Amino acid sequence: MRAASRRETVRGPAGDIECAVDEPQGSARGVALIAHPHPLFGGTLDNKVVQTLARALVELGYTAWRLNFRGVGRSEGAHDEGRGEVADLAAVLAHLGAERPVLAGFSFGAVMQAKLAARVAPARLVLVGIAVNHFEAPAVPAGTLLIHGENDDTVPISTVRDWAKPQGLPLIVVPGADHFFHHKLPDLRMAVTSNWK
Repeated sequence: MRAASRRETVRGPAGDIECAVDEPQGSARGVALIAHPHPLFGGTLDNKVVQTLARALVELGYTAWRLNFRGVGRSEGAHDEGRGEVADLAAVLAHLGAERPVLAGFSFGAVMQAKLAARVAPARLVLVGIAVNHFEAPAVPAGTLLIHGENDDTVPISTVRDWAKPQGLPLIVVPGADHFFHHKLPDLRMAVTSNWK
């Protein structure tokens, strides 16, 4: 991953969408789109978990696109309680023309990616700290990489287990990690890269 992310602007349904793009060394094997946590609680494309997901996916050979949802940073529009945010993700995907993207997200962003995955066919879905206790999340495809912090008190691990179990989804637990993976970001990165098949 290069030292500085490239900034791009994509036209979305509520106006411009600010994006940060990180490229792998050599040719990319595909595109990954990464969604940030809740905009009303400080979530942005510069969130440390989101950046860690980008680094892991770039390491795996993907071009990583992070976007600011509407109303965040230089993205136009206003927060839309999860409806318009899925449309923002879809607009960036349409701009990229990626047929089988990797979709990744953290917390609120993970729920938005689960909703988008019901409309497109992702190559892989990576959901970290998915906020199923705050938002309704649909069932997701088999093979989804589901990662959670052992000591998450924002999204209790029991709620994620209850959501994942009927789907037969394995849950990767990062020992000692809280919701924001403080002091555990290298472990999160390893959870992504070492479980990639």
